[in-house]
Amino acid sequence: MTLTDFLPRDVSLTIAMALCAIAFVSGTARGFSGFGSALIFMPLASSVAAPRLVAALLLVIDFVAAAPLLPDAWRKADRKATAVIVLGALVGVPVGTYFLNVLEPVTTRWIISCFVAALLLLLLSGWRYRGKDHVWLSVGIGGLSGFCSGLAQTGGPPIVGYWLGRPIASIVARANILLFFGASDFFSMVSYATTGLISRESLVLSLIVGPVYAIGVAFGASLFGRASETIFRRICYALIAIAVITGLPVLDGILR
Repeated sequence: MTLTDFLPRDVSLTIAMALCAIAFVSGTARGFSGFGSALIFMPLASSVAAPRLVAALLLVIDFVAAAPLLPDAWRKADRKATAVIVLGALVGVPVGTYFLNVLEPVTTRWIISCFVAALLLLLLSGWRYRGKDHVWLSVGIGGLSGFCSGLAQTGGPPIVGYWLGRPIASIVARANILLFFGASDFFSMVSYATTGLISRESLVLSLIVGPVYAIGVAFGASLFGRASETIFRRICYALIAIAVITGLPVLDGILR
């Protein structure tokens, strides 16, 4: 038996290799800078395979990669404040999952590209919320992040921008972010499973792509401290921009 025999019916060996290459690049970005994996992976991967499949694939491999970080985050996080934001995600994730299920693949790709472009602008702006705490605002940001996660696993920038702007210790902010995404990913796993997005095909593909993603994360982490963080972040931003442009459906006839 060959690797092709284990691939999902609609995924060729060429597509699987392309997904592995994309996973390595996005994993390297996450390992070094802590962000950018979904913003690179989703526009590119959804241009070579169905958005529903690649969103489930990214959720599975990233959930497994992040799980070991949760116990320490639970001890260090402000669990009460995080719980308020998680309430928003509890609503946002199923809504995003619903749209991922009902929209046509090309429409989903346009939305993903526009979302990622907007989130890239948010990252480039250096936005941090420095106002007062409001329950409704926390729930709203959690809901927005949950919606982005449910639709395309791209819920990072709103949460990161919010928590890093709060007047709290950085170790607590990081723990809050990790804990939030642990809960958000759990909601996504349940939502994807109940709607059929977590399928045999996505699980089999995760066994192939997941190790490559993990190698990318480890490689990126090994670069930390050896290369300029400023330069590497600029490279990540450039990769996200390239992913958005090359992932546009309008370029299918030229690039694919």
